[in-house]
Amino acid sequence: MFTGIIECIGIVEAIENKGSNVTFWVSSPIAAELKIDQSVSHSGVCLTVEAIKDGLHEVTAIDETLKKTNLGSWAIGTLVNLERCMQMNGRLDGHIVQGHVDATATCIKKLVLEGSWEYTFQFPRSFAHLVIEKGSVSVNGTSLTCFNVTDTTFTVAIIPYTFQHTNMKELEAGHLVNIEFDIIGKYISRMASLKKGEL
Repeated sequence: MFTGIIECIGIVEAIENKGSNVTFWVSSPIAAELKIDQSVSHSGVCLTVEAIKDGLHEVTAIDETLKKTNLGSWAIGTLVNLERCMQMNGRLDGHIVQGHVDATATCIKKLVLEGSWEYTFQFPRSFAHLVIEKGSVSVNGTSLTCFNVTDTTFTVAIIPYTFQHTNMKELEAGHLVNIEFDIIGKYISRMASLKKGEL
């Protein structure tokens, strides 16, 4: 479980195809602090640390993960938002993030303001019931607040700190991002559907 508060940015240093899987070696300031079998959020995708050496750690994305996320588009040099799992004695500064990506969304607009940035994303309409005005959403693992919500789009505002300390600074119109919708909203939607007999 994660909070959506990014610890640092990693860089993809090497990529290896292993059958239908893809292995990534990522360098980061926290590599030496990681442990084998530890779960780490990589731009919103929960992946297991398999090896650590020389300031890098190794993770593998299986075919299912590659189909549902933007990891298939990663290349050497790609910046990756990293967050280790939440400590139970810590503060939940963002919102509950599982690292289980629901879909990808496309950045359709980037607006540079005086001191902040706004990004508008287009997502599959089938998830419209999970996006609410002023609700939480994870974008590439970053906990953000939605506004100007429609059935297929939402906008987020980025403060300078978040812009500098996440891969949002690389994001432009046309780029794909990993989206995870609020887990509480998912459970409420599921319960409401069951009560109505829709499932």
